Amino acid sequence: MAITGKAVLAAFTGTLVVLIAGSVGTWLLWTVLIALAAAIVLDLVLAPSARKVVFERDGDSSIRLGETASVTLLVANPSRRTLRGRVRDAWAPSAGAAPRAHTVRIPAGERRRFTTTLTPQRRGDQRAAGVTVRSVGPLGLAARQCTHAVPWSVRALPPFHSRRHLPGKLARLRELDGRHSALVRGQGSEFDSLREYVPGDDVRSIDWRATARRDGVVVRTWRPERDRRILLVLDTSRTSAGRVGDTPRLDHAMDAGLLLAALAAKAGDRVDLLAYDRRVRAQVRTHGRGSRIPAIVQAMAPLEAELVESDPTGLVATILGGHSRTRQLVVLLTDLNAPAMEEGLLPLLPALTSRHLVMVAAVNDPRITEMAAGRGTARAVYTAAAAERALTDRRRITAELRRHGVEVVDADPDHIAPALADAYIALKAQGRL
Repeated sequence: MAITGKAVLAAFTGTLVVLIAGSVGTWLLWTVLIALAAAIVLDLVLAPSARKVVFERDGDSSIRLGETASVTLLVANPSRRTLRGRVRDAWAPSAGAAPRAHTVRIPAGERRRFTTTLTPQRRGDQRAAGVTVRSVGPLGLAARQCTHAVPWSVRALPPFHSRRHLPGKLARLRELDGRHSALVRGQGSEFDSLREYVPGDDVRSIDWRATARRDGVVVRTWRPERDRRILLVLDTSRTSAGRVGDTPRLDHAMDAGLLLAALAAKAGDRVDLLAYDRRVRAQVRTHGRGSRIPAIVQAMAPLEAELVESDPTGLVATILGGHSRTRQLVVLLTDLNAPAMEEGLLPLLPALTSRHLVMVAAVNDPRITEMAAGRGTARAVYTAAAAERALTDRRRITAELRRHGVEVVDADPDHIAPALADAYIALKAQGRL
């Protein structure tokens, strides 16, 4: 039950009249109050039941962060009276829902559609909190009210800002692929074509069935395998929660990982995903051919940095035990935090690099470089010394990783995605992938 502003105004007006009336005011006041209460009760009786209103939902279920989704609410009035009032479709504040409420007037037995637009302000699932309907009586003095659970969820996917770099990287990859095929055709293990035998060809490449159908000897030509495996590993521990600019490191890592995944998928490589801190937070495995990029994007969307220390031993065991036994490129998207690296990952690298090609990609903070150049005041000098110490530790860890045979990509947020893509293309050009 809810009392409307009209009822409050009627009570105020009646009280004011009683005060003006003077000595006869007491019995008149009681008369006014009883009449108003009776009108409110009558209004409640005549108002359609808010509990019997029926709802259905339809609309978008996923969008990229920064875009707008539309969710339609179908409101049906099964009663014999016209439903007048308001319907509030409640969402979490981060969903950016508008409008917050709809004014409704639905005749008996009919239904109406109302649309709520969502502009999420963060990644992940935005769920409807409930639909509250307020059915106002014909006198407008009181209303019946009830909240219904009408579930719906809209998943805000990573925005993939680095997508603008994809055409240029693909052009480089196609150019490399054509040049590579021309240079090494005849090697590898993936069948390419048939041609006439020439002196010097390996006799093991002779295709005897094709030769039997022709006048001359025919050999098979081969090309390097295209079906390589890449494992993207997202570090979701506390170090990924640190903000670089206005965005957490984890989000920068996702953006770089998506560009690499899209590029590798176009190159014919298989891309898997593993998100890990002290346990597996998300996992996508590729089986057979076909791109799993949509599945990777969906798996990334609800991920958040956990305020716990990472478990490098468990991570390495998961990579070695649960994923492909064949050699693959393992891309670890993390932070080059000196204490965490020295105490955790570095001692375990030999076990990992002996089986796989490892690449570490990290987002550096350009603000630290600016701070290292600060001078002029004692405070600025102390700040510059601390920043230079951090940069020195970062360079030392980078050198140590490379000494273990690890490829390192360390770039600021604006360049980490294209730098990681360039490192992947360079490995392709060198024949290491």
